[in-house]
Amino acid sequence: MIALALKLVLAHILGDFVLQPTKWVKHKTKHGWKSKYLLAHIGVHLLALLILLQFQLKYFLGVFVIIATHYAIDALKIKLTTKKNSRKLFVADQVAHLLVLNLILYYYELYPINLNSLFQPQFLLLLCLLLFVTFVSGILIKVILQPWQNAIEPSKKENQKSTSLAGAGKIIGILERLFVFAFILLNAWSAIGFLIAAKSVFRFGDLTEGKNRQLTEYVLIGTLLSFGIAIGAGLVFQYLIRFL
Repeated sequence: MIALALKLVLAHILGDFVLQPTKWVKHKTKHGWKSKYLLAHIGVHLLALLILLQFQLKYFLGVFVIIATHYAIDALKIKLTTKKNSRKLFVADQVAHLLVLNLILYYYELYPINLNSLFQPQFLLLLCLLLFVTFVSGILIKVILQPWQNAIEPSKKENQKSTSLAGAGKIIGILERLFVFAFILLNAWSAIGFLIAAKSVFRFGDLTEGKNRQLTEYVLIGTLLSFGIAIGAGLVFQYLIRFL
């Protein structure tokens, strides 16, 4: 089962990413389902599947279904795509393709699906801590830093004017806490030190150029809180998992 799954996913990666030039993507976007490169794209997928599945007759039905649905999904995506929804449709497109691959895998291997595992205490604990580390802790840090918000607000606006991406700080915070949480679960403490050092290097230039001690202290408090919460969540998981 694993071998077949890897072959299907590898064929998808090769066809959708590795062997699809930017020229093809632009032409498909402009000409839609009439684009000659849409057929070329499907042909690459077909060839990749046939080679990886070694032209075995028992897989021909699965290959046909994958190719037919891939063409339909891509044609629908091209028709519906606009500048505003392109990112969402890209995700939906990939999810749809992977669902088809999963159905084909299930058809040939008939692997068991046990949804009860989603309600096991170990999984629920992990899910709770992941949500805490990503979303809850961001709000918690904001509440803790609220007393100093007014003092550094002008400095933050001046320092970030025309240079900071909208919402980038929130995403950076979520990612760094996820990394730290994962490093704790993997018992890779040295990687946390590397992450702190890397962030310090990138932040050092902004803070020294601003020459604002209040802003520096504010950022330092926020960073330490972010790392501390993620480390604490990881340690809590390691402690509680032993009792589940």
